[in-house]
Amino acid sequence: MRAVVIDKPGDSSVMKIVERPIPDATKHQSVMRIHAFGVHRYEVLTREGGSPSVKFPRVIGVEAVGEIAQVSEDSKLKVGQKVITMMGGFGREVDGSYQEYALVDDKNLYPVKFDGDWVTLAEYPENFYTAFGTLKSLNLKKGQSLLVRGGTTAVGLAAIQLAKVMGLKVTATTRRENMLQPLLDNGADDSIIDADNKLQTEKTYDGIIDMVGTVSLTNSIAHLSDNGTVSLIGLLAGEWIVKNFNPFTLAGKYLTCFDSTDVRQDWVDEMFEMISQNDLKIPIPRVFKLNEIGKAHDYVMESRDMGQVIVDND
Repeated sequence: MRAVVIDKPGDSSVMKIVERPIPDATKHQSVMRIHAFGVHRYEVLTREGGSPSVKFPRVIGVEAVGEIAQVSEDSKLKVGQKVITMMGGFGREVDGSYQEYALVDDKNLYPVKFDGDWVTLAEYPENFYTAFGTLKSLNLKKGQSLLVRGGTTAVGLAAIQLAKVMGLKVTATTRRENMLQPLLDNGADDSIIDADNKLQTEKTYDGIIDMVGTVSLTNSIAHLSDNGTVSLIGLLAGEWIVKNFNPFTLAGKYLTCFDSTDVRQDWVDEMFEMISQNDLKIPIPRVFKLNEIGKAHDYVMESRDMGQVIVDND
């Protein structure tokens, strides 16, 4: 099988395709045939050496879609069963999706019911599950208002789609004027500019999904309605620590976060039922092959197109 191995961190040229034997299943690990996977900006950061927990050589990639090729001794899965995997150390502590077959712990394999092709399926796992879990954390009811801060990201686009199905009134933000209409085309009821980490509106919202991060948090709290909640799920601005934060700005309001490392099969099932029943999709601006992984990384960093870049392994 082919695998993209990184021996040491660096630019996209450090990703080398090598031939490896297909792994054998173990007592609690099954072998997954990877048909497609999404490529993310934070994987580029890992490739560059920005993830201290990742030790090289490593096959990176945090999510994949495919089917079971070999079952473990203890597995309840079946050969040929359609599955997704994400997180659980995939592509970080163990070799990840940038290969044709992967050895995956059974607890991190999630069966899915989906009738579409593999490339379409690959847009969903990490993006939609993060959005779905975040919406769960906000506990909003039908008819309430939601602001998606970072609406042009793949997770933001997924959140808009899911929130509309849940009956929420959705506003999405962008830093670019030319993205206001595409956000509306993706399903948002309204779109606004986020300039210098300040929302260009006086409106308040029952819930806010903030993907910009710590630099916009105080401004997000200021745009919460009474008893509203902001869920911080991203750090697009690249800063981990909130500077000069006044906790009293939270009076009558709530702050939470969602971590997609805790994956629940019942949520995966509920999410894919919503996806299938409502034909939910986000844009896929480019599809690459495994031998084009370097080009895929460069495109992810250079492009300003909305949506999820996919690698097709077939």
